[in-house]
Amino acid sequence: MSEQKQILTPDDIRRALVRIAHEIDERNGGLQEVILVGIRQRGVPLAERIATSIADFEGIRVPVGQLDITLYRDDLRMRGPTPLVRKTEIQHDLTDKVVVLVDDVLYTGRTVRAALDAIADLGRPACIQLAVLIDRGHRELPIRADFVGKNVPTSRSERVAVHLRETDGRDEVVISRA
Repeated sequence: MSEQKQILTPDDIRRALVRIAHEIDERNGGLQEVILVGIRQRGVPLAERIATSIADFEGIRVPVGQLDITLYRDDLRMRGPTPLVRKTEIQHDLTDKVVVLVDDVLYTGRTVRAALDAIADLGRPACIQLAVLIDRGHRELPIRADFVGKNVPTSRSERVAVHLRETDGRDEVVISRA
């Protein structure tokens, strides 16, 4: 049996994403060259929410793409004989653009490393930035987020689960220990 504790409510998630949207605008001196790319699965609805927030305060719609990193993972062999590969959908050329990768949880950095490899196959952005809802530490690679909703110190035995309306029917972030 595991004990769960809610660490972000729906309103906390909304506020964190609005703050990240403003930080992306400020850091880049505008949004004309910015493309948000959500890492499947939960990075995609987070990227869409950030884009909606930007549209609310700037009046422009930042392009949003979806990135599947399955075949770029370094643990592909450990995931079984038939990995589930989803579609990458990025409608804009990434060359010379500011690509903001969006994901739910930053942990070891291996998912981001896979995403960087996938992006490199799609073009040569001017720069790549990283936005995450949760940074839980325990990096195995030299990767850090540019935009963080919440830093959550954890132990390796804890699990952080992000639940989103679009994928799970509810908004919350919980931490549990087995």
